[in-house]
Amino acid sequence: VSNLSLNLLFEASVQFLPASDPKKVEKSKGPGRTGAVIGVLIFAAVLALMTGLLIWHFHFRKNDWAKKMYSGSLKITDQTFQNAYEDSNTTEFQALAKQVLVELKSIYSNISPLKKYYVGSTVQAFSEGSVVAYYMSEFRVPVGQEASVDQAMAELQNVFAKRIMPNPALRVKDVTTSGKVNTVTLYLLPQCFQRKLFLSSWWFCFILNVCFFEVIESPGFPNTPYTPNTFIQWQLRADPDHVIQIDFSNIVLEDNCNNDLLKIYDSLVPMESRVMEELCGCHAPSKPLKLMSSQNVMLVTMFTNEELNFPGFRAQLSQIPRASAKSCGGKLLGTQGSFQSPNFPNYYLPETDCTWEIQVPVGKVVKVTFQLLLLAEPGQEDGKNCKKDYVMINNKKLCGEYNNGALTETSRTNTMTVMLHSDSSYVDRGFQADYEAVDSSDPCPDMFQCKNLNCIKLNLKCDGWNDCGDLSDELNCKCDSNSITCKNGLCKSMFWKCDGVNDCGDNTDEEGCGCKAGQFACENSKCVSEKNKCDGKDDCGDGSDELGCTKNTDVTCTSLTYKCNNNKCISKVNPECDGTPDCEDNSDEENCGMSDKNVSEIKICLSSCKMLVIPERGLSQASAWDAYLGLHTQDKINSPTVVKRKLKQIIPHPYYNTYTFDNDIALMELDSPVTYTDYIKPICLPAPQHDFKTGNGVWISGWGATREGGSAATVLQKAEVRIINSTVCNTLMKGQLTSQMMCAGVLAGGIDACQGDSGGPLSSPESDRMFLAGVVSWGDGCARRDKPGIYTRVTKFRGWIKEKTKV
Repeated sequence: VSNLSLNLLFEASVQFLPASDPKKVEKSKGPGRTGAVIGVLIFAAVLALMTGLLIWHFHFRKNDWAKKMYSGSLKITDQTFQNAYEDSNTTEFQALAKQVLVELKSIYSNISPLKKYYVGSTVQAFSEGSVVAYYMSEFRVPVGQEASVDQAMAELQNVFAKRIMPNPALRVKDVTTSGKVNTVTLYLLPQCFQRKLFLSSWWFCFILNVCFFEVIESPGFPNTPYTPNTFIQWQLRADPDHVIQIDFSNIVLEDNCNNDLLKIYDSLVPMESRVMEELCGCHAPSKPLKLMSSQNVMLVTMFTNEELNFPGFRAQLSQIPRASAKSCGGKLLGTQGSFQSPNFPNYYLPETDCTWEIQVPVGKVVKVTFQLLLLAEPGQEDGKNCKKDYVMINNKKLCGEYNNGALTETSRTNTMTVMLHSDSSYVDRGFQADYEAVDSSDPCPDMFQCKNLNCIKLNLKCDGWNDCGDLSDELNCKCDSNSITCKNGLCKSMFWKCDGVNDCGDNTDEEGCGCKAGQFACENSKCVSEKNKCDGKDDCGDGSDELGCTKNTDVTCTSLTYKCNNNKCISKVNPECDGTPDCEDNSDEENCGMSDKNVSEIKICLSSCKMLVIPERGLSQASAWDAYLGLHTQDKINSPTVVKRKLKQIIPHPYYNTYTFDNDIALMELDSPVTYTDYIKPICLPAPQHDFKTGNGVWISGWGATREGGSAATVLQKAEVRIINSTVCNTLMKGQLTSQMMCAGVLAGGIDACQGDSGGPLSSPESDRMFLAGVVSWGDGCARRDKPGIYTRVTKFRGWIKEKTKV
């Protein structure tokens, strides 16, 4: 309502007020006194309502629309690529881009969840094949409807295949989308550079026609550190019918891919569905990394944060005829031989399909031994979910990681077909395999054949490890002097004897350990009669025979007893936050946070309102850090479930040892408290006397590398391990443990924390809560056999934490 209309309303209302001399005014000229009063009241109510609505609309009403950006590509089959399409300023580029925009609008208008919210698109680049257009589409979506738009865009290819257009502007196929794009990350970072490189057989040029050698490198490499807080991208083009090969001769970045990262795309724009690899850490020049594109384009991007800037990288570029680069497979004859994936031991190409036909003499069968198989791209690290890249053999899909000839396959005839398939995203190193002709009656000469037909080396039989995968190599064994002979026929490592865990499965490894029958084993390894337990006397000498005896009974305070806030001690083991008040002042049930009985669904945040516990390495100024709580997927920091906080201060442990990693802990204080939600929950800090029993199952979680030397995970990972006896662990780790450290893992290997998980929680489920048993600290590699993970023991630092936080 404008000021003018308000003035007119006020003037009209005055005209209808009663005159001072009612005799001079006819009754029909206006209402009586009562009507006028009612009119004024109604008008005032309407005016107040309109004013309130205006104030709400312009001041209190929140923005209920979300901007969604998606990148994608489509192939134009009735066009031939022109050199002019490489420059977005040419009339040819702009004319074809206009037609693409018409086509995109037509596609979206036929999809219900998209047509209502579509804003517009831009064409970013064209490349060959016949012509591939790379585009960005924007949608304005009501809050709460984002998931339906995400789903519609994810299914765009299927919808487009069924679409019928009588007179399409272009002949288009292979419409793809790469999901929503974080425009802040891609376009609005400070110091953002873009370099477009045109590659030929012997030289390539900067877009401003300045020619230089076939090398790209980070700014200042190798003499100065690369620029912090930077996003740089290099767009590469090769000649028609060629592919681009990039050899990284030097890579020296931060170990954590969440901080500094090289990302290589099999396209001209950063489409997540076309990511070939993510690289970080240090790669020696003696083992260069080599990647090849599937077409004549490639994009190299570099992200850096504000901390720990290293020398960076240098890479050599070359181009190879597409026909020779993608050639693979063929017929393999004879009694033995070798074959491997294209480009092995470097990365195979995206969108590759190879077939090898193996034939050995009649009367023999084919045995293939994979000396190394690495097809463990994100989503199929476990080797079971082979829906992306895989090797098909004997009608079985193989993926994951296998080495040292641990994976074998045998045919039933004298022929075998082996196929390699890769999709458009995330390549790996592939495989190297040997084949040989063997007798069908002895398919594993000089090796042991498992029940599942796998062949393993003879020295792996009866070594205490399930090398076959079906345990057949560990049955009916005669154990050597370095192994435990279990009553059930298994052999187990002598390291596991008397460690408090039933490793044999029939408790053989725990028999004859410690105290005799009728005796109680004290925490200090002393044996006392069972009759002396809970007799009110400290027969053990450390009070452990009097633990867990009676409720709320005053006992002598020791390092094993729980001390209440009133300074009285109780004998109950681990009484805190178990739902039962045991202290007279109920202090054992204070500061327990939320409970959640479904442990597997807990999304852990290492937090108690204001404090985070992390290792000390690499810390700097608090202002350089951002904390994201409730995060599940790395690139979804703007999700409504995620809460962002700045840091107020960082408190490293004063006695942290950079050589032994002792006292590997620090505190980070958030700048403001955090409200708990279904995605953000506290974890309980244990009392100094809390006993995390050997053999108990505990959880590790994080976004670290999914294999040793691999890339960081995008989605939060979790795994269950068990607490390992400290004496056993110290022997395995050659005496490197201190009393401030604890061990957890799976000694058979395969499950562990890894690079990038440092600082994450070792969480122990007890009752209906989670306790912070440890913090990921260090280890010898990742998930190696007999090499558990080492964690900071939180109970040893409760006094220091309370001193600094009052918690």
